[in-house]
Amino acid sequence: MTQRIFGISGWKNSGKTGLAVRLVAEFTRRGYRISTIKHAHHDFDIDKVGADSFRHREAGAHEVTIVSGTRFAIMHELRGEPEPSFEDILARIAPCDLVLIEGYKREPVPKIEARRLESANREPLAPSDPHIVAIAADHAVEGSTIPVFDLDDTNGIADFIAEKVGLPPKA
Repeated sequence: MTQRIFGISGWKNSGKTGLAVRLVAEFTRRGYRISTIKHAHHDFDIDKVGADSFRHREAGAHEVTIVSGTRFAIMHELRGEPEPSFEDILARIAPCDLVLIEGYKREPVPKIEARRLESANREPLAPSDPHIVAIAADHAVEGSTIPVFDLDDTNGIADFIAEKVGLPPKA
């Protein structure tokens, strides 16, 4: 079976983690087995209460993998080795219905771009990334040629993702 993968992209503080957590909870509520991969651009430790990886698991993710240039977890110290590739990490994920990716802006997987007025950088990613298939924003987006969702429309976004990746309906 081919893995179904969908990404959430966006700048720092664009709402990626909140959207990921809500989607994991929604897909889990619908009866799907969801795993997540979170890319970090910095050194990290995992499973502190309130940390992103903790929030993904708390939302119901079957498996959570967090990746940075320093280490990745399912805890593995890199000790100077290069950061594992996206494909290497994906190969470690146990079978599931859908893998949600947070971060990994440059990977060629279908993605939704999260946008918030408060984000550190507000430059749109969609025009230059052909893999961004929708936008989720907390403000009006003018002139988009791809679907635009309210950042809080978790059900609508989940329905869109399910259709986009061919997630079979649950009985």
